[in-house]
Amino acid sequence: MPKIIATKKDWIKLGFKLFAENGITGINVEKMSSKLKCNKSSFYWYFQTKKTFIDSIVEYWILTETDQIISSTNEQKTIEEKFQTFLALAFEGYPYLDFIFHLKRYAQKQKRIQKIIDKIDNQRLEFTEKLFQEMGYSKKDSNIKASIFYKYLIGYHEMIKNKKQNKNYLTEVKKELSHFLVFKNK
Repeated sequence: MPKIIATKKDWIKLGFKLFAENGITGINVEKMSSKLKCNKSSFYWYFQTKKTFIDSIVEYWILTETDQIISSTNEQKTIEEKFQTFLALAFEGYPYLDFIFHLKRYAQKQKRIQKIIDKIDNQRLEFTEKLFQEMGYSKKDSNIKASIFYKYLIGYHEMIKNKKQNKNYLTEVKKELSHFLVFKNK
């Protein structure tokens, strides 16, 4: 096998992909080193244990699936632009939709992972609630709408995960959401 240096990010991205496909059983250092065309000692250079590696994958998921969406949304000036960006990013189908399914399964035996999932769910709900408040909804209504919205998002991703997402997904999502969303501050 040629000696190629795999970066920490290479390992994490591959681990994220494999975890999304097969859960914890997809994390096999020997097979991963073969895919990355490097020695498995490279893995242990970056991650002393499999647990450390899983933690890095979870951090990557938080960064790409929560932090970046919130950051990109907050960069917008108006609530309309914020919500447009938020919808486009949150509902975009990506190839690793089963990641959270496998993570929740893993969390059944790893309570610290369940705490992380709960924290991220709360962070996402709080952010969505603030967007609804910025749209003009009361705190109570924003809380209810954020909960319904988040459950709709989860269901949406579950329905498209094994299909090719329609190019007009944003139009379809907006049409469905228009039945319960109105920009009240106009």
